[in-house]
Amino acid sequence: MNIIRTSILLAAMTALFMGVGWLIGGSGGALIALVFAAGTNAFAFWNSDRMVLRMHNAEPVTRASAPELWEMVGALARNAELPMPKVYLIRDAQPNAFATGRSPDNAAVAVTEGLMRMLNRDELAGVIAHELAHIRNRDTLTMTVAATVAGAISMLAQFGFLFGNRGNDRGGMGPLGVLVAVIFAPMAAMLIQMTISRTREYSADRLGAQICGRPLDLASALRKISGAAHRIEMPSAERNPASAPMFIINPLSGARMDNLFSTHPNVENRIRELEKLSTAMGRGVSRRVSPIPNTRRESPWR
Repeated sequence: MNIIRTSILLAAMTALFMGVGWLIGGSGGALIALVFAAGTNAFAFWNSDRMVLRMHNAEPVTRASAPELWEMVGALARNAELPMPKVYLIRDAQPNAFATGRSPDNAAVAVTEGLMRMLNRDELAGVIAHELAHIRNRDTLTMTVAATVAGAISMLAQFGFLFGNRGNDRGGMGPLGVLVAVIFAPMAAMLIQMTISRTREYSADRLGAQICGRPLDLASALRKISGAAHRIEMPSAERNPASAPMFIINPLSGARMDNLFSTHPNVENRIRELEKLSTAMGRGVSRRVSPIPNTRRESPWR
């Protein structure tokens, strides 16, 4: 099913690439964009996870450098019946996290310094479990490829603005087409991402709560992260907005409404669903499937 979703995504992004190419350079521009899209899709499939980690200057974490965090991820991965993912640290004050990777066998989980400092042990476990749920649901390939290709579409539109339209005699819209591409192509790419990513957050919340065994801890973490993310800017996300849907909470400043252009569902809606799940499970505070090692409140890599 994940292969089908990814294929649909790549087809939609390729069509958007060609549309941008036609607006900028007519039929010749569309052909060039098709070639560019094919190369971008192939590159994104194999390298998008590393690209996204580099976008946010993520640093690898080892058992020696952060034993508490490492053991927590390992315990939760066992709960989720997943291989141990790679663990990364983003040295940013905003509390947030994301997962990436083509498959569970080469997945990675990245957390920020702000997340480690703000959350207690059980809340942090809930966030990591949510990201492991994305890995288990095989969302990470689609989300990471979407982020890479959406960024490439925005870049193509900007190239059109810089170099102008030289293919108007072949059917392009001239300067108007360039303007339309610059304004609406990134928006269209974002809409495609939103269609894919927003419904997956609810699914990852639900499975993540089951992995860590405590829905209310994840709900508490979401409330804390959401409140802080709107106050604390994340420079790497602002520079690479196409990667925003990958995070557990939208890292971009000003995106607070649960509407068509929001990268994530409304946080209060997600919290209400977790509260319902807690009631259905019959335990607001529950026994975990396997013990999660204790983690100090201060940054464990120090």
